[in-house]
Amino acid sequence: MKLALVGDIGGTNARFALWENDQLRSVSVLATADFACPEDAITVYLHGLGLPLGAVGAVCLSVAGPVSGDEFRFTNNHWRLSRVAFCRTLEVDRLLLINDFSAMALGMTRLQPEDVRQVCAGVAEPTRPAVVIGPGTGLGVGTLLNLGEGHWMALPGEGGHVDLPMSNPREVQLWQHIYNEIGHVSAESVLSGSGLARVYRAICAVEGHTPVLDSDRAITAAALAGDPVARQVLEQFSCWLGRVAGNNVLTLGGRGGVYIVGGVIPRFADLFLASGFARSFADKGCMSDYLNGIPVWLVTAPYPGLMGAGVALQQAFGQEA
Repeated sequence: MKLALVGDIGGTNARFALWENDQLRSVSVLATADFACPEDAITVYLHGLGLPLGAVGAVCLSVAGPVSGDEFRFTNNHWRLSRVAFCRTLEVDRLLLINDFSAMALGMTRLQPEDVRQVCAGVAEPTRPAVVIGPGTGLGVGTLLNLGEGHWMALPGEGGHVDLPMSNPREVQLWQHIYNEIGHVSAESVLSGSGLARVYRAICAVEGHTPVLDSDRAITAAALAGDPVARQVLEQFSCWLGRVAGNNVLTLGGRGGVYIVGGVIPRFADLFLASGFARSFADKGCMSDYLNGIPVWLVTAPYPGLMGAGVALQQAFGQEA
């Protein structure tokens, strides 16, 4: 029987693994900048395992952006993919492309207790949708539906590109500065790695500080070291994430809980857990009570997108995958 391969492809890194017996095996992370296309990266991955072309029969790739038609253009790196050419080049029988946050949502079905930290206490309603939201290179949003009997559905969408909400005069001031800088302000404009630097510049402008930090990692490091302006940035970032997550819960009826994923929040997890996220999440006026009691978790598992790609592969092709 041929092997099954899964991939989770982001802007900077592509993660690959074999999918076997409902588990990941031989996980490897490759830099997208080192390869002209995904076929080249997968060829190198297989070569590193001593596997020839044709050894893999089914592939599921998690990709950022809407998926349709034969050709897919990656939104956050230089790669392109033709389904027909991909299968021919790698001698693959079946290729499944899924939205990255559909994969991320499906990955939540395989979490273990040690893979999460609780942000808001509550009891999830298993028959209701769950929201998966994650600041990283961009802001991803997905929806997970429990269909019963071990079957799941992930709804793709582009919820990271909704307008950034403002709920008090200070947020209006910050929004105005960001708008002057970039024009239309989406949630992703702020709730992403590059967005942290945008919030920092806005706070410096509103409060009259001279900006001295130039990256999300520098801002995070300064906040962890006690810098008061950098801490304000992480606090405002966390509050805006709470507002956007709460909006998604109201839109979807997401009483199945909220999972926070992505690479940004885990860098300052303790500050995030002590932030105003929970207050902002439930700050919905006459609908505030609706948000109370909905659990929110911070996901710390290393490869939830890869795991979700495996779940998608399993559901699409059954035991043959």
